Amino acid sequence: MVEQLSRSRQLQQAIIQTIERSEHGRITFAAFMELALYHPQFSYYATPSSSIGPQGDFITSPHMGHDFGEVISEQFADMWEALGRPEQFDLVEMGAGQGLIAGDAIAHIQTHHPQCFQSLNYIIVEKSAALRAEQQKRLNHWQAQGVSISWKTLENISPNTLTGCAFSNELVDAFPVHLVELHQGHLKEVWVNYAPEKGFTTVLADISIGQLADYFEFVGIDFRSGYAEGYRTEVNLAALDWLAQIERKLKRGYLLTIDYGYTAQRYYSPARKEGTLQCYYQHSHHNDPFIHIGEQDITAHVDFTALEKQGEKLGLEKLGFLQQGLFLMALGLGDRLATLAQPDKAQPATGKDIQAMMHRRDALQQLISPMGLGNFGVLIQGKGLTKAEIARPLKGLTIPPMF
Repeated sequence: MVEQLSRSRQLQQAIIQTIERSEHGRITFAAFMELALYHPQFSYYATPSSSIGPQGDFITSPHMGHDFGEVISEQFADMWEALGRPEQFDLVEMGAGQGLIAGDAIAHIQTHHPQCFQSLNYIIVEKSAALRAEQQKRLNHWQAQGVSISWKTLENISPNTLTGCAFSNELVDAFPVHLVELHQGHLKEVWVNYAPEKGFTTVLADISIGQLADYFEFVGIDFRSGYAEGYRTEVNLAALDWLAQIERKLKRGYLLTIDYGYTAQRYYSPARKEGTLQCYYQHSHHNDPFIHIGEQDITAHVDFTALEKQGEKLGLEKLGFLQQGLFLMALGLGDRLATLAQPDKAQPATGKDIQAMMHRRDALQQLISPMGLGNFGVLIQGKGLTKAEIARPLKGLTIPPMF
């Protein structure tokens, strides 16, 4: 705890110094969030990854067991088939957390799709040195077996070279966002300043970049009627830049984005007048980003309309957008649930077996629950595909009837 508090104080000092050096004695909320989450030494994601998972601040789908990584690896194998079984299949995971999906997906592909496994070139793009170290430790045995696994930055991947799939799970929600408020029909930006007697506070001023005003026209939102004075929301410009970077690297294949979020019409509903910004600290959530600085996660929902429209602008083909629950059912998660519901009569289960089965069944149901993880959005986009490849339905988009 002493070390954590020390890191938090050092991070706050780094943010204060950034504010003091700024032209107007303030920084955008996006700049504050960037430092709070990604400062290379003291930020939330620079700390050991014990902050993620059942013992940390939040859990993600891979923490529910091996099934999530195994099931979505069925989509990866299907994409390999759709691309004509390329000799090298680049699977690029962006923001790999503790490496759980990578470990589960590689193991499943090896067992169930051995030819795809022989083509696999797994690339991890990870900003956090702490998480990168944990990923390397977890995946070391696969590298020892000769599996091609490497860690790169997007900048270090040559343009127009990837054939395969670039994917992320709960990454875009942690990109720094700008905060804006509506006043007298005009957008103002929420800036962050600091005073010793008050700490970090916010102030409204002119927007920092014209792209913020253009953004809402881009996603089809008109603030001229129906919106209350003081309406506050977020704009994730970093997501647009990120998508442009990936598009430049991808020669032929797919982009798979899994995250929690909405279409623009739902995201920027007049009723959602305080936005979606949330902070997660020790499995509780609140909306104050100025406490537990460097010790809590800060997120905002994803505007999937923006990702779709940016993709169209860049030449990416939208192949499908659906809920995670439906996506996982299409990939076989329903079959796994059905199997758990049919006990093996030839080998009676022990009490321990029954407990494990019930725990796994609960985890699978959480992955598809429309009230939780199952309501996450899944967006699949493609680049460089032939008309036949576009017309071929991907396995995860072939939705079976729910039971």
